Amino acid sequence: MSNSFWTVVGFTVRNKFRGKAFVITTLVIALILSIGINLPYIIQKFSSDDNEAVSIGYLQKTEDMLKSSTFNNATLAQALNKHFEASPEPALKLVPFQETGTPQGDEKALKQAIDDGKIKGYIEFQAGATGAFPDGFPDVVYKSEKLMDTNVTESLAGALQAVKTEMVLQDSNLSQAKRDLLLAQVDVQTLQITTTAGAGNVGEGKTSSEQAMDMGLVYVILILLVMAIMVTGQMIASEITAEKSSRVMEILITSVAPVTSMFGKIFGMFLVGLAQMLVFVGVILLNMALPHNREPLADLNIRLADIDPVLLVYALVFYLMGYFLFATLFAAVGSLVSRTEDLGQAVMPITVVSLIGFYVCMFGGLSNPDTTVMKVFSFIPLFSPYAMVVRLGLANPAAWEVWVSIGLLLITILVAGWLSARIYRAGVLMYGKRPTIKELRKAMKAYKV
Repeated sequence: MSNSFWTVVGFTVRNKFRGKAFVITTLVIALILSIGINLPYIIQKFSSDDNEAVSIGYLQKTEDMLKSSTFNNATLAQALNKHFEASPEPALKLVPFQETGTPQGDEKALKQAIDDGKIKGYIEFQAGATGAFPDGFPDVVYKSEKLMDTNVTESLAGALQAVKTEMVLQDSNLSQAKRDLLLAQVDVQTLQITTTAGAGNVGEGKTSSEQAMDMGLVYVILILLVMAIMVTGQMIASEITAEKSSRVMEILITSVAPVTSMFGKIFGMFLVGLAQMLVFVGVILLNMALPHNREPLADLNIRLADIDPVLLVYALVFYLMGYFLFATLFAAVGSLVSRTEDLGQAVMPITVVSLIGFYVCMFGGLSNPDTTVMKVFSFIPLFSPYAMVVRLGLANPAAWEVWVSIGLLLITILVAGWLSARIYRAGVLMYGKRPTIKELRKAMKAYKV
């Protein structure tokens, strides 16, 4: 039986690697990953103008220079220019325009400058709520042809806030040390602790960097698991259905026991999926190592040493168990379908169950990993590969919870494997329409595993 098992594994792997569809799909996904990783750099290359400071105009009212108010047109414009010039990559650049003598003429001149491409928009200083300008801080109105020009307005708001603070402090008679202390940013560090006795040393005393790496690992495991279930599971089911519809299955079962054939295909597809994942990981690492991607990644402060080794082990355990549980179900369903056209509808329930677990954990569990739903899901074998990985990485499940979840998942895999083997043994020889439960039970009794 051992030789037959490895024969089936080898045949499945070779057959899949030689298939054009598999090779093309792998190359397309690898290309998509490469484009996605390098997309910011590509966008930057094709939109080099975005890196230049945006020119915005303002009216240079010389009479303001004679006024003693802290906040006037000239001083604000001058302070804004200094603020942007001091930045390593200034977002904005102020362009002065002389008054024409009338408000209508000023407006016309500024609009003409926009039409000529000299500026993207212009700002106006108006009387603010804190008092009549120039006695109080003015309201600033930005006018441009662009709809929802949030980049400019956010840059202006941040610069004006800094300028206002600096101007007020100049008249406050504070020492330089106190000014530096006032303007210094407050840094709050977070440390994840556990109050649960016997939590298995998972999630105890983690710094922000370690928490970020755990979050990243959980996210990657969820994505890899759903991809393995959706892609590899579909391949297992379609491979079995294709062999059954072409009558190749009748030849195979004369030399290899059906159970050996099923588990050989499951393990063979696991190796195929693993090889595909390694190709994708290699593509990701290769693209991340490119010169234009090194600096942005260095700024993220990614350190693999911060990954909790206990979490990594548990994540791999739940990943493998989750894969083999769903793989046996896909194999059983694939053996009941005689035509590949009917396969999509047949595997739909398994696919939906897998997606429910994924979406609940991805969009609810990552932000609230210790909710009642997540706790319940972590003990339901069809959902626990997703839910328990999230709780291990982002919450503090007790050790008994982890091992009960593993035990339930292991028992379910054994039961599902036994049941799937019986269904497979009976289903591969049943052709035509999908058998009813009654017909399947009779066949399972006739063909004992």
